[in-house]
Amino acid sequence: MNTSSPIGVFDSGLGGISVLHTLVQTMPQENYIFFGDSKHNPYGTKTKEEITKRCIEICDHFIQQDVKAIVIACNTATSACVNLLRKRYSIPIIGMEPALKVACEIGDHQKILVWATDFTLREKKFADLMKQFEANHEIVKVACPKLVRLVEENQLNDVEYVQDVLSSYLPHQNFDSLVLGCTHFVFYKSILEKMVPSILIIDGNTGTVNHLKDILTQNHLLNTGKGSIVFQNSLETKISLSKELFEYLK
Repeated sequence: MNTSSPIGVFDSGLGGISVLHTLVQTMPQENYIFFGDSKHNPYGTKTKEEITKRCIEICDHFIQQDVKAIVIACNTATSACVNLLRKRYSIPIIGMEPALKVACEIGDHQKILVWATDFTLREKKFADLMKQFEANHEIVKVACPKLVRLVEENQLNDVEYVQDVLSSYLPHQNFDSLVLGCTHFVFYKSILEKMVPSILIIDGNTGTVNHLKDILTQNHLLNTGKGSIVFQNSLETKISLSKELFEYLK
């Protein structure tokens, strides 16, 4: 492993491409391998044991490719096994969690809507996060499984249908902010900003990427060459869609 070694980025499917996009914007000189586990998507309906097994297999695959760090670009996978993965591997493992802290720090007595997968919302990791803030803020959780499928099934260009699905997850009451607690949901950020302009839309991508950059800097592992991206997937047929989705965010 050296400075030019790639950074492994993986997700249950293709949502993590939104994290990859932020990574490339922030550190364009780095080499990246993105692995989408579309064959086993969605993770949000699986058991913790099933998710952990897949994450270990993917990380082992990355280690064989001499990655210098791994980004779990999936809130569900992070909730399931980030601590186990950090104990198992000697390289930095960067996880994600819903950016609830960011929303709460905007001001006192915030009304916050959190969209995520059912797994993320019912796990202890998120429950512990909520406990830190729920006494001073109103926090409403909503599981949004259809939003994962729209990305995976390449339906983002069906704007009317997408807006209908997004509307179905928006309560009638007003909120100060909407936390996108799944990397798939970041694909809807620009649409949501037009649909509900009075609500601040927050995701955890930038915080995650900046954390990785800090770690690479501290360990003198930042690359100085020209960056590259390699797309991999447990379903070969999804690689072309992976590239399309990356371009969609540009």
